Amino acid sequence: MFQQQNRHQQANQVRQPVEQPMPGASARRQRHSAPHSVPHENQARPHYRDRRDGRPMMGNDPRRVRQQRPQGPSLIDLDNVGKTYQSESGIFHALKQINLQIWPGEFVAVVGKSGSGKSTLINLITGIDRPTSGGIQVGETVVNTLTENQMARWRGRHIGLVFQFFQLLPTLSVIENVMLPMDFNDTYPLPVRRSRAMNLLSQVGMTEQARKLPSALSGGQQQRVAIARSLANDPPLIVADEPTGNLDSKTAESVFRLFRTLVREGKTILMVTHDAELAHSVDRTVTIADGHIVSDVRN
Repeated sequence: MFQQQNRHQQANQVRQPVEQPMPGASARRQRHSAPHSVPHENQARPHYRDRRDGRPMMGNDPRRVRQQRPQGPSLIDLDNVGKTYQSESGIFHALKQINLQIWPGEFVAVVGKSGSGKSTLINLITGIDRPTSGGIQVGETVVNTLTENQMARWRGRHIGLVFQFFQLLPTLSVIENVMLPMDFNDTYPLPVRRSRAMNLLSQVGMTEQARKLPSALSGGQQQRVAIARSLANDPPLIVADEPTGNLDSKTAESVFRLFRTLVREGKTILMVTHDAELAHSVDRTVTIADGHIVSDVRN
């Protein structure tokens, strides 16, 4: 009996084997993980990247990205992107080491105070401006390597732009404004363009206004036409800079519902907004402050 109890005690004292990490895992953790510490109030908050390759994210608490990120390759990939401007007072750093990935079918809001770098970010993604450092890839295209002519053709075919102040040409009718991207990029046969434009206007509820000039429309109607125009060449990505900023709340909500419909149909939308309610009604909210991404939250 005593010997049996002694063997039982010895067995309980045997340590359980410790699971060993895969070769190289320790080195990867040392390279990509950062100690969790609270930055000094004057110190820029570290950025992190919402990675899909399994490596830890850097900087702020990764748990701030709550929902599972989409599978498959990203549509937009910013790798260590920086943007500086030379001014009379010296060099201004608009964006600092931005790492960001956006997947097909996401509805992403970019928020932050004025001057934080929001508009600079979308200008770089759309090729309106060029980064000082780092790389930007949209789909299969490394955007920052294109010439100006290549950039214009690429943007016209792959990105739909929606602006706060609509940017409709005042001397063209509504339907002619929607046809303009097709004419510029020669993406559809001539006989098809008008019928396609009418179909897009039907989707945004504007067929009855097709032959009017933009000046005869309300702000909400002009923005609907601008959204139809952004869809003219069937781009995978819609980029909207304050699309509801010049609209009343009711009209802004209708525009937002239209964006939601486009996402359900497979479009990816990147939207800069000051509207906190809208920003938290999308799939994901990216916050920028002082040129850094300080949070990236899936809602």
